[in-house]
Amino acid sequence: MKTRHFIKQIDRRLVEAAIQEAESRTSGEIRVLVHHQPVEDAMAAAQQEFLRLGMQKTAQRNAVLILVAPVSQKFAVIGDTGVHEKCGDAFWQELAAAMTGHFKQGQFTAGLQHGIARAGALLAEHFPRRPDDVDELPNQVIEQ
Repeated sequence: MKTRHFIKQIDRRLVEAAIQEAESRTSGEIRVLVHHQPVEDAMAAAQQEFLRLGMQKTAQRNAVLILVAPVSQKFAVIGDTGVHEKCGDAFWQELAAAMTGHFKQGQFTAGLQHGIARAGALLAEHFPRRPDDVDELPNQVIEQ
């Protein structure tokens, strides 16, 4: 799928609102990146983008990145060390499977919203919002 087609299929406003809603209950950070280039390995691309975006610099190492590469029809969801220690591989596999179901049906916005909500619930459970919490990373969908 061409990236432009994918971008037109998602409702940025709803995706960004889902990020804001999820982050309202946690000190964690969630970002969505739409990758314009084909990728061989979505996980490797997500790890590279995670570092490039400085997501490893959050105070509690509790950031999550959802990378979608529509040209390759691949995506990946990764979390920083603090998140991964709390949830392990099973959580990421379940989350990816649920998102895949939405994506296969062409429900790209719903798939992203589901992934964001599940990641947000996990973050809220393990990294609840503190009174002094600040939004460390922007909530806008990134195109790269």
